[in-house]
Amino acid sequence: MRRATKISAAAAGLAVLAATGTAVAAANHSDNHWPYAQHSATSYTLAAVGDIACEPDDDENATTPTSLKCGSPTLGGMSAEFATAKQATDMHPDAVALLGDEQYQVGKLTDFEKSFEQAWGGLKMLERPAPGNHEYYPYAKKGDNEAGQNGVGYFGYFNGHDQAGTPVTQGQAGDDTDDNQGWYSYNLGNWHIISLNAECDSDAFKHDCSTTDNGLLGRETQWLSQDLAANKRPCTIAYWHQATFSATTASTTTGAASAPGAGGTEGAATDAWWKLLYQRHATLILNGHEHAYARLRSMNPAGQYDPSRGIPEFIVGSGGEAIDTLAGTPGNYDNPNVVTAQASAFGVMKLTLKSHSYSWDYKPVLPGPGFDSTALQYRDSGSGTCH
Repeated sequence: MRRATKISAAAAGLAVLAATGTAVAAANHSDNHWPYAQHSATSYTLAAVGDIACEPDDDENATTPTSLKCGSPTLGGMSAEFATAKQATDMHPDAVALLGDEQYQVGKLTDFEKSFEQAWGGLKMLERPAPGNHEYYPYAKKGDNEAGQNGVGYFGYFNGHDQAGTPVTQGQAGDDTDDNQGWYSYNLGNWHIISLNAECDSDAFKHDCSTTDNGLLGRETQWLSQDLAANKRPCTIAYWHQATFSATTASTTTGAASAPGAGGTEGAATDAWWKLLYQRHATLILNGHEHAYARLRSMNPAGQYDPSRGIPEFIVGSGGEAIDTLAGTPGNYDNPNVVTAQASAFGVMKLTLKSHSYSWDYKPVLPGPGFDSTALQYRDSGSGTCH
């Protein structure tokens, strides 16, 4: 089963197409050239970021420690998510790749509505999300004890829901069924873009992180293989939450290679996805999970530098929730494939997608807790070509 939707500029008040192919009408005004009016057909803008919205400080979350809620001095909080949302909006993107952990701590629907929606709701029709562990797993750290949502709040927010709060089974976050937990693909011009769900250690996946058996992750991996085989476009991006290769001390395990892995069980499971993407000459891999920005060299699935066929990995987990600590220092990172990184400010990456090439531009927009305006001096930009 292959789901791929083309997203393009509308010529005269046409629709933005969600991953399901559902059209949403938009008025065409001559003085409004974004997001629905005609623009260049040869260049598209994709904004990318994850790890965004703090947990609301409301009665429903009264038992959550204050240090984990909006207003905590150790979090970016509402100021950060509003700052990154404005930064993304100012890019006038054609689509927004959300790299997981959109809503902390467990992604309840009411939390999405009271926090994420407040800052990022204006871009909702353009958002193409992937879920993170905070949308699926329970949270029982730092004095908290919240039940996992298994994607219910995530799908309820992005796909819509009925009056009782039950998610619609199809929508812009992909399918929400027993056989599919929100993986899908879409197209921007010459670019084929794939959103994947790595949250395999959840009740929804029956805690089965095998990519080779007939479990949910195995079926997702088979879908990815089929989707890549059917793709005719020359450039491919794939994104999911937990990175296979790491840049911060949040790393909990090692992937298939000697390079540090970022996502525990999930990051190791995605080794199989790297192999499929490498075989099909994918252009880029995007991840979140680590609350930092990092660009890694072109790598093969073993985490070895491969300048001819390797895939660069970008970690963009700087959407607003908190800041992690980089593993190592510039010029001496623990993972030798890390080219550049920062974990002192919040920001969104801008990808400009052309016919057979791309460019990236990352500059932070708000200092993180404990950092001053000098953190905003960081910038990483460059360009590359499709394989």
